[in-house]
Amino acid sequence: MLKSCGRKLLLSLVGSMFTCLLVLMGPPALRSFADYFGRLSRARREVPAAPPSPPRPPAEDISPRDVFIAVKTTKKFHKARLELLLDTWISRNRDMTFIFTDGEDEELKKQARNVINTNCSAAHSRQALSCKMAVEYDKFIESGRKWFCHVDDDNYVNVRMLVKLLSSYPHTQDIYIGKPSLDRPIQATERISENKMHPVHFWFATGGAGFCISRGLALKMSPWASGGHFMSTAEKIRLPDDCTIGYIIESVLGVKLIRSNLFHSHLENLHQVPKTEIHKQVTLSYGMFENKRNSIHMKGAFSVEEDPSRFRSVHCLLYPDTPWCPANMVY
Repeated sequence: MLKSCGRKLLLSLVGSMFTCLLVLMGPPALRSFADYFGRLSRARREVPAAPPSPPRPPAEDISPRDVFIAVKTTKKFHKARLELLLDTWISRNRDMTFIFTDGEDEELKKQARNVINTNCSAAHSRQALSCKMAVEYDKFIESGRKWFCHVDDDNYVNVRMLVKLLSSYPHTQDIYIGKPSLDRPIQATERISENKMHPVHFWFATGGAGFCISRGLALKMSPWASGGHFMSTAEKIRLPDDCTIGYIIESVLGVKLIRSNLFHSHLENLHQVPKTEIHKQVTLSYGMFENKRNSIHMKGAFSVEEDPSRFRSVHCLLYPDTPWCPANMVY
């Protein structure tokens, strides 16, 4: 017992002496361990950042037919927004694109192969948006495809880059990829019972930029998303459709969002997307940002007046063989 105590005392004395030596031998500014570790932390911050990691190798070989792209729209935007998408990116990807709307439109059915009338309300309310997302989820599960991707009717989808991105991940694993619109996790209140509430926080990918979910993860979401459960889950936290997706995946299932800067919504300044990188993006958008017109800034085949969204110009950049694109155009 005495030997053990003596050994501990000796180790304690040696440790104290070593600490004193560090303080005495160091620069005059290092008066305490707090100073020492503060200096150490500053030194770490001053080390140059590591170069970006190389692109992920393909995890599996997938084709556009393996991807289910759900486009959410409303009847009043069939002409104003959907016609532009049907003329551009959807024209080359009709089999993988499914349009979810809220009203019958025979003219639209002639132009598009997969039009689903959700019979949801046309209002831009939490309940109406969640109703459409519930139908999107169920239709994807029925399709048997490997990837579920949701976009809005103001998104341009670069399908080649989308397929390339998704091929980096196995569709059987838990993959949720997109871009947050907030710089912090969203705070919400989960309703446990009539009188009991529980605070939750989680990241979610904004539907305005688009997001994708692997089939493996989508199947795990079933108890909270399938057969009408999505609507009740959305009511439980009283948040819209894209937030509810994030809640199920991050808060309930514990799967983290994979952030990708290749997805873009009108909630960001689209002028900041480099012109030389436009062809590498997965989704683009247009709209208003800080009360100004917000779209990709590029010299294109059409003027801004002819092509305010810049989608036609982007499409001609990606597919110059499109019949209506001007020949020999320099971008």
